[in-house]
Amino acid sequence: MIDIKEIQSILPHRYPFLLIDRIIELEPKKKIVGIKNVTINEPFFQGHFPGNPIMPGVLILEAMAQAGGILAVKSTDNLEGKEKTVFFLGIDKAKFRKPVVPGDQIKFEVTVIHERAPTWKVSAKAFVDEKLVCEAELTAMVAEKKNG
Repeated sequence: MIDIKEIQSILPHRYPFLLIDRIIELEPKKKIVGIKNVTINEPFFQGHFPGNPIMPGVLILEAMAQAGGILAVKSTDNLEGKEKTVFFLGIDKAKFRKPVVPGDQIKFEVTVIHERAPTWKVSAKAFVDEKLVCEAELTAMVAEKKNG
């Protein structure tokens, strides 16, 4: 399991844009499973939508990309000992199946389609109560973090 402190050591995102609360499963170069607890206190619910709060689909995609970024960083050997960063390159085949609302817990399952360093292509799925709410194929690149 990877807790929020370790997630923050891997990803540069911070509140309100850090969208992964915990990693519950990790198989380097194969699969990652992460969790996001959705609460009414999320800042985006003020405007999306008043009286009918629904998590924006683009943020579900971003959360899936963050989980995929953690998988890629934890699986990248060629930058051993160096700080790494992940660049989101593309989204394909995105589909939204059901709305995500306050009180939901989203489980993200991200599996590697193929990897050719430094580029990764993953299949990402988001579930609430074991029901598919979103899916997409995501492409990213892992690179050495440049300071300054």
